[in-house]
Amino acid sequence: MIFVDACFGKKTAYTPVWMMRQAGRYLPEYMKVRAQAGDFLSLCKDPQKACEVTLQPVDILGVDAAILFSDILVVPLEMGMELQFLKGEGPVFSRPIKDQADLDKLDVQKAIENLEYVYETIRLIRGKLAADKALIGFCGAPWTLATYMIEGQGTKTYALVKKMIYSNPQFMHAFLKKVTEVLKGYMQRQIENGANVVMIFDSWAAALEQSAYFEFSWSYMKEISAYLKAQFPHVPVILFPKGISGYLDKIDGEFDVFGVDWSTPIELAKAKLGHKYVLQGNMEPTRLYTKDAIDEGIAHIVDVMKNERHIFNLGHGILPDIPVEHAKYFIEQVQTRTKI
Repeated sequence: MIFVDACFGKKTAYTPVWMMRQAGRYLPEYMKVRAQAGDFLSLCKDPQKACEVTLQPVDILGVDAAILFSDILVVPLEMGMELQFLKGEGPVFSRPIKDQADLDKLDVQKAIENLEYVYETIRLIRGKLAADKALIGFCGAPWTLATYMIEGQGTKTYALVKKMIYSNPQFMHAFLKKVTEVLKGYMQRQIENGANVVMIFDSWAAALEQSAYFEFSWSYMKEISAYLKAQFPHVPVILFPKGISGYLDKIDGEFDVFGVDWSTPIELAKAKLGHKYVLQGNMEPTRLYTKDAIDEGIAHIVDVMKNERHIFNLGHGILPDIPVEHAKYFIEQVQTRTKI
């Protein structure tokens, strides 16, 4: 698989390319299946439909890897929290975690077992996906999950969860350790059921100052990665902390690919981390609104990376109103322009 080879820094015929949120709302085919499912969570829990939308961008766009269609918040859901996706608000937990009693109610093993619908989806995808295409499994980082579980929904201030970090760090570590144990088992099961690569998303990494980030987030991402690499050395691990360009000097750990977000200059990432890890990214997603901007963005990244250890991707998820034609153009141009 060209994607797996690239994750391990091997020479490939061209730079492989995929997009975060590539199975999503910009595709009419996806919207049709989602409408049939009824709501977002129902789609996540329906292996047949989740398999179908996972495969759509592979067939329509020609990307080099499929990424499992699911959501990071199915993990706290299956630990025992009540989750709804509300129109105009996004995900909402009706009873956020406030104290040790709430934490004690969350069940690690039950969550791992209850996520069987995800494992079934992976088995179905791997059975239908072309042998030369990789399947990426994923989870959210413990810190990112904790922000939702404590705040109850998305937040701009992170006041509740950050207050907990500074006022009760022992509890916060206990919380993060419990989530980490679930994610170890969850990612292990994803690999055992057919995921060829796994990725950990830390969407809210930028919410923390440097010392807090490495104590309360990065250390747990590293722990999950080291656990997986010890068992599955043949499976690449991608870590994607969003918005921490100022912290790159301190990045370390047992993983293979570092995801570069669009706000981090690719030159900086290459200088700080390119000698240690394969880099993935980091086209600004809004460049996909015009072909001229796509051309310019690709040319810049190609010039910087010069076919070195790199995987092409957007610096965050594709936006819902991007023309499908432009997404196709992006994929085709990367695969053509990076040919050796």
